[in-house]
Amino acid sequence: MAFDDLKRQIPDFAKDIRLNLSLFDRDESLTAAQKAGLALACAISTRSPEILKAGEAYASSILDEAGIFAARAAASIMAMNNIYYRFTHLISDENYARMPAGLRMNVIANPGVPAADFEIWCLAVSAINGCGRCVDAHEKELRNAGLGRDAIQTAVRLAAILTAAAVAIEAQQTSLPGAA
Repeated sequence: MAFDDLKRQIPDFAKDIRLNLSLFDRDESLTAAQKAGLALACAISTRSPEILKAGEAYASSILDEAGIFAARAAASIMAMNNIYYRFTHLISDENYARMPAGLRMNVIANPGVPAADFEIWCLAVSAINGCGRCVDAHEKELRNAGLGRDAIQTAVRLAAILTAAAVAIEAQQTSLPGAA
């Protein structure tokens, strides 16, 4: 029910995406706080005003101020880390991977929410941003914390659904030459 307004914005050509949004309400593998923070962090990462509005509404109905701060921090820190670590992964010169990153990342050590919540938000954002090195690192932390593969897969599925919703809405708003 949390994403009803967003569902109405999704065009018919993306009906599957609209249907998949109900996973936020149906899923039981993640806690309510994990889903809410994930919705906000991923919404920020899609850079879609419509998705952000829905993510903020959903998150604010569940998370306290510290949770909202942490979800925003996860999106922000991963925006930086995903670019840097994707570079070290993709470049053929392995010397870069051995060099100190020199990036401040203190929020990862003390996000103000349970570590597993913050990690799952970072994982989902890293999946959106396409950083394999970060996805691997956060998945390992989550598994070490006792989170099962079902919960981890669900987090990435939710990130994929929100990203697809952003694409569908943007595609509907795009005016193609010759389109009426």
